[in-house]
Amino acid sequence: MADPETGVGALAARSRALAVLRIRSTALGAAVLPAAVAVVLLVGGATGRLGSPDAAAGSGWGIARLAVSGVALLVLLLAVLVGAVISGARPALSPSVPVAEPAAPDLYRLVRDLADTLDVPAPSAIALTPDCDSWLEDRTHRAHGPPRPAPRRAQAAPVLVIGSPFLWWMRVGELRALLAPVVAGTGPSAHPDIAAARRFIRGLDAAVAVSARAKGLRAPALRFVGRAARLMLRACREHATIMERGVAAAASERAQAVDRGLRTVAQEQVGLAYAGWDRLLTRVALPAWRLGRWPSCLDVGVVSALTELSRRDRLAEGFTARLGERPACDLLEEPGAVDSAASLLAARLFHGGPAGPDWSPVAWSQYPEEVVDRTWRLEAARLHRVLDDLPAGADGAQGERTRADRGALAGAGGLPASLPGEAARPAAAAPAVGPAGSGSTAVGASGRAGAVTRAGATATAARRPAAGPTLARVIDRLARDDRAGDLVAARLGEELEREEHEEAARQAGRGPAPEEALPDVSWGDGLADGGLPLFPLQPPRTDRELLAEHVTAMVCCAAVDTAGAAPGLDWLDGPALLVDGARRADFGSPVRSLVEEGDAEPLRDWLTALGVRPEKPVRLV
Repeated sequence: MADPETGVGALAARSRALAVLRIRSTALGAAVLPAAVAVVLLVGGATGRLGSPDAAAGSGWGIARLAVSGVALLVLLLAVLVGAVISGARPALSPSVPVAEPAAPDLYRLVRDLADTLDVPAPSAIALTPDCDSWLEDRTHRAHGPPRPAPRRAQAAPVLVIGSPFLWWMRVGELRALLAPVVAGTGPSAHPDIAAARRFIRGLDAAVAVSARAKGLRAPALRFVGRAARLMLRACREHATIMERGVAAAASERAQAVDRGLRTVAQEQVGLAYAGWDRLLTRVALPAWRLGRWPSCLDVGVVSALTELSRRDRLAEGFTARLGERPACDLLEEPGAVDSAASLLAARLFHGGPAGPDWSPVAWSQYPEEVVDRTWRLEAARLHRVLDDLPAGADGAQGERTRADRGALAGAGGLPASLPGEAARPAAAAPAVGPAGSGSTAVGASGRAGAVTRAGATATAARRPAAGPTLARVIDRLARDDRAGDLVAARLGEELEREEHEEAARQAGRGPAPEEALPDVSWGDGLADGGLPLFPLQPPRTDRELLAEHVTAMVCCAAVDTAGAAPGLDWLDGPALLVDGARRADFGSPVRSLVEEGDAEPLRDWLTALGVRPEKPVRLV
């Protein structure tokens, strides 16, 4: 095996690291240059070589000494300020779940054995992150933890951060092959020049972050520090980029001889894991997070999602045969506890907000009832609130049809012409104009009138949508005219935006949750200011998309309440409607026809075929 100090990548990384250190030395030299000039002037004046020592302060040399000394003092003060901020600023820390050695002795043993095989220093610790990536992270800065009595060099090795989906999806051999080039990076990282250059760049980056958050009286001074740090970062950018490429090339070159055959398989699994993890977060976890529930076993869920993806995708055929081998999560003593901590961290990273009292875990067995059904009914309730708040004139056409129906029946003697809010005349008062001896005739007329009344009421009820939260009301409203969909969609967007603002204000008023309550999670820098997610999962939806989602939720509620359907979970598509145990997803096109074109016939045909009764009220939350 080639010496890491003589490899092409390592030599390139070291040369670029020296270039970064030269920039640091240049900045330091520029800071002390005025002080050096001032010292020369003062010493020259004291020895009589630059003016007479007894010369007046108003002379040329005296003025020069005073001016240069003042400038030197100011520059030194600014240099001390910049240096203090750069050295004391806390470098960015990736959010992760620390894994102590007693909690994963087999995993630590695997990593140390890999480091010995590669002839590089072993990582100082292992942490997991809810992402499909792995890297080395330097956490030796004093701001990353309490002071330790051990020497600094004893903690110089970086921390190995592993993507948690890899542990549950990959087999032990695949994980070892995947981590080989990552662990090999500890060799170049241990070089003093590369380590010093990285510390300097991380300090500059942290100083820029400190200046961006500066407020109050310290803001002007910290803004100056930020400008100086940005200037040095621009000078170091190219050298730092090439240095990191050289480190990666050196690590890859060293790891080529380790598990060569499994590395190709492991790289294929990385792409598959990323696809399944993304679908699981956006389609399955996000609806639960919006309700304040976080799935407590996301990494277990990714195995089901990837298995389903392997079954559907012809390119992934054969991958499920690996599931008979030992999974890498067996290297953990308590995989359930680690999975729960990583799942909670994922909720904070990708959805935002602290883990407060409103957050509660949900198991996959409870997901259909606790998340899917509740989401549908919340969206159905929101849709009907919007319909209730529409202007009175919006339902004018329906009101005219209702009054016309009532007038026709009243003319036939079957139904009073009054509206529902008016008092109806009693049926017994109708035959009062007849003679006293014609009681049987009056009774017969009353009976016939009652029969006509019941028949007319039944016909009117069949033509008029039932009151309350019914699917028929939604369909009739959207199919009535072309403007109905635009109006309802706009109102839905406004309603959802208002709810989001109220939730954000409530979160801000409650304040962040104390990190001490969750000791198993290293939050790092996972949240931006204001509790917003660092990595939002979903772009803003259009009003039409919101309307389609809410109509879909109403259709599902009606199917569950009137046709015996049930809420379910699809590992790749999220909430699903189950009919006789099978997923039904063929109502998407009829819903889009109703929402976008106002055509309700395809949806009515689908409801009739399934046995859904749209005129029946549905249960809302």
